[in-house]
Amino acid sequence: MTVLDSTHFHIFSWVVGIILFLVAAVMANGTKGKKITHMIARLFYVLILVSGFLLFMKTMSLGMGALYGMKFLFGLVTIGMMEMVLVRSEKNKSVTMFWVLFFVFLFVTMFLGFKLPLGITWFK
Repeated sequence: MTVLDSTHFHIFSWVVGIILFLVAAVMANGTKGKKITHMIARLFYVLILVSGFLLFMKTMSLGMGALYGMKFLFGLVTIGMMEMVLVRSEKNKSVTMFWVLFFVFLFVTMFLGFKLPLGITWFK
């Protein structure tokens, strides 16, 4: 077991990634700070995907590979929506639909993550 395939690292990565995304989203367009924050957020997107993939590979033996695969796909789409919000807002295009999709996919991803055996048992 490495640091990258631990649940704690994965949770840390997505919490920091979401915070960086939200900070970048509220910053003024065209500022140097927004570009730097966006690039750091992209680094955390990669960490989220790598740690999530390694957890997915580790959990294939639990017999719930399909659900973990769905969680991985929803997480990938969530990150895609985060990127779409930041890129489209930088181009001064409408982002309302992408914000809604971001929150929907984030909810589904988090629900699956907490519901599956490696997650916190908040939902019985």
